[in-house]
Amino acid sequence: MTQKGIVILDGAMGTNLYRMGMPHGCCTEDWALKHPDKVERLQKDYVEAGADIIYAPTFGANRIMLKRFGLAEKTEEMNRELFEISRCAAGGKALIAGDLAPTGMVLKEYGGDGSREEMFEAYRQQAKVLYEAGCDLFAVESMLAVLDAVTAVEAVRSVCSCPVICTLTVRKSGSCYYGGDIFEGGPLAEKAGADAYGINCCDGPDGMAEIISSVSEMVHIPVVAKPNAGLPRRGADGQIVYDITPEQFAAAMQRLVSAGASVIGGCCGTTPAYIRKLAERFRK
Repeated sequence: MTQKGIVILDGAMGTNLYRMGMPHGCCTEDWALKHPDKVERLQKDYVEAGADIIYAPTFGANRIMLKRFGLAEKTEEMNRELFEISRCAAGGKALIAGDLAPTGMVLKEYGGDGSREEMFEAYRQQAKVLYEAGCDLFAVESMLAVLDAVTAVEAVRSVCSCPVICTLTVRKSGSCYYGGDIFEGGPLAEKAGADAYGINCCDGPDGMAEIISSVSEMVHIPVVAKPNAGLPRRGADGQIVYDITPEQFAAAMQRLVSAGASVIGGCCGTTPAYIRKLAERFRK
């Protein structure tokens, strides 16, 4: 996956859609389908900024999450249509990752009432649709528990052999929010079939170098770092802004690359300007 050196991922989707007028509490995927021009423009900007890979806007498009909005029966249709937005945006200039994210279900193993079988089938359905639609690889991202991540990777592997990027969202200690930690998760995700593994979201890049270094020693696959643009705060106009500039972000990411990350991008608060600075710094 990293034969060309540093691989540059795209930046945030959700926080940018909020800036474009998406209301809080709605189904992001449904809103995206009703405003495809805005999503396509954002993703085109990421490609033009230098992203090697863009994530299809299918983050919450699994049937368990869509059921909350009364859209479960449209799962396959929505995934196909959302992928087409990214296909148009990429224009053959970037790879497209099918995005699989949390279902909102807490597994029984972590004190909830969800089953791995139900979660597996939800991810398998989504992965099958995206694979058939033509995605180049998959991004299992923002996972809040180790077993959730492993289940999603296994679901993809039951469908195809496409590369899989797997990232968890963890506390500063490296512990997951619902179960396990980033360290134990690495070998398990690799064994399940992940081709790259690491962190996304998790505040900003400052302070992540130690975790990235430890993870890089535990796995035999490329390490991923896709942090937020620092911490959010409310700006003078009432809008949520993040406290790290694109220039500061790129400089901080240099420390993560030195610690072992070779697949890098941005999460909440990042824009095409952040990805452009990464491309300027790391593209040879």
